[in-house]
Amino acid sequence: MSPTRFSVLALLLLSAYCWAEEVHFLLLYINKLSASELLEKANANIGKNADPCTSRGCKWGKNTDGKVYVPYSISNNYSSREKSIITRGLESFSSFSCIRFRPSRSSDRDWLSIESQSGCWSFVGRRGRKQVVSLSRRGCLYHQTVQHELLHALGFNHEQTRSDRDNHIKVLLQNVVSDKHHNFRKIATLNQGTPYDYGSVMQYHRTAFSKNGKPTMVPIPNSNVNLGGAKEMSANDKKRLNTLYKCCECHPFIES
Repeated sequence: MSPTRFSVLALLLLSAYCWAEEVHFLLLYINKLSASELLEKANANIGKNADPCTSRGCKWGKNTDGKVYVPYSISNNYSSREKSIITRGLESFSSFSCIRFRPSRSSDRDWLSIESQSGCWSFVGRRGRKQVVSLSRRGCLYHQTVQHELLHALGFNHEQTRSDRDNHIKVLLQNVVSDKHHNFRKIATLNQGTPYDYGSVMQYHRTAFSKNGKPTMVPIPNSNVNLGGAKEMSANDKKRLNTLYKCCECHPFIES
C-alpha cells in the first residue's frame, strides 16, 4: 500500500473512531436526562399547548372484560428501531394497569395516531375520532417521553399544574420565558387521593422554561428535594392511573 493510500485510510479510521466516541458520549448524556429535560429540549421552539381534560367524557371506555382498550396507529415515517421504542412504551402500561393499547381497526371510532410532528405533545384525555400524539423523531423517542405523552392522552396533566401544587412547590413566574407561562397554570385536576409527587414522570424539572437559568419551581418546605428527575412512571403515577380507570386494585403500590 502506498503511503498516500495508507494516510487516507488512517484518516478515515480516525474519523470513524471519533464519530463513534462522539455518539457514545451523546448517548450517555441523553440517558442521564429526565423526561422533563428531554421534553423541554424537544419542545424548545414549539408553541403547541393541548387543551385540558375537563369533561367526564374524556376517559377511554372500559370493556366488559374489565380492560380499557385504546386503539392506536403508528406512522410509517418511523424506522423499525423507533417503532420499537414507541411499542415498548405502549406495552409498559399492561404490566401494572388495565390499560391495553392495541393496533387500531377500521371499525374503531376513536384512536390515537402517533406521528412525528413538531415536538412532543398530546391532547389531554380522549378527544374523539383521530387524535394525534406527536413524538418527533428529533428528540421525543425515549421511553420516559413516550410514557409522558401517553399519560396525557389518558387524561393526566403536568404535576406542577395540580390543584394543590401551591402547598408543595413555589412557582417563580418571574424566571419563566414569557410565552411558556401556560405550563405553570394551575388546573382543577383529579388527584385520585395521591400525594403531590416530585418524582412523577409528569413533573417538570427545577429550571424548566427558565429565561435566566434560575429556578422556575422550588419545592416547599424542603427546597432541596429532587424535582422532575423521573426516567419512567412513578408508583404514584401508576396508582392514580389505576384509580381513575378503576383497574383491579391487586397491585401493591408504594408512595414515592
